[in-house]
Amino acid sequence: MSMLIAENVHKWYGKFQVLRGVSLTVDQGEVVVIMGPSGSGKSTFIRTFNALEDYQQGRIVIDGTELSDDLRNIDKIRQEVGMVFQQFNLFPHLTVLQNVTLAPTWVRKWSKAKAEEVALQLLERVGILEQAQKYPGQLSGGQQQRVAIARALAMQPKIMLFDEPTSALDPEMVREVLDVMRSLAESGMTMIVVTHEVGFAREVADRIILMDEGLLVETASPIDFFQHPKEERTRKFLAQIL
Repeated sequence: MSMLIAENVHKWYGKFQVLRGVSLTVDQGEVVVIMGPSGSGKSTFIRTFNALEDYQQGRIVIDGTELSDDLRNIDKIRQEVGMVFQQFNLFPHLTVLQNVTLAPTWVRKWSKAKAEEVALQLLERVGILEQAQKYPGQLSGGQQQRVAIARALAMQPKIMLFDEPTSALDPEMVREVLDVMRSLAESGMTMIVVTHEVGFAREVADRIILMDEGLLVETASPIDFFQHPKEERTRKFLAQIL
């Protein structure tokens, strides 16, 4: 079953076209990694999936619901799509537990008790249960990003989007975040990940996509992408990062 269908998506910033007819279908339980140079449109593309970016032409369908300008439609889709950003975007004046329970109590209308029960399970899942009563400023970058993942999971999404989730982290903190993402993939979560983490892409992705200049250049399995790329642009990109 297709969890996400994007067909011929175009987006302009004024006269500059950042997405030039990009299409992608992602099946339930699939892990898709999007790679590409800075400015290629990859972050903009995944941000259209939950209406953080609008688009001027094309069609996006999330779990059978077509994205439209209707705010009720957008709210429904945002409940199904979790997102983790480069920056952690945690509320500094709230504890870790309060950060994770905020959306389920306001949006899902859960009781405080249920929200806290689920939040504590998720904090244990991402390995930071003991940090529940601390504030974000008391945590390392890697710990804050794991809180951000738990916060996104608390809404029980059907798809998780990751926009370069390790790029703001010190190198020694990257592994702890990638380990959480690996376990998510192993659990069957549908994931779309913008990243330059080659090891993660090789190990976890079902498909890897190269984007450049607002176009989808190549799609392949990890083995074919890294060892037998078909496109010259892919070979040049890999020469830069490997």
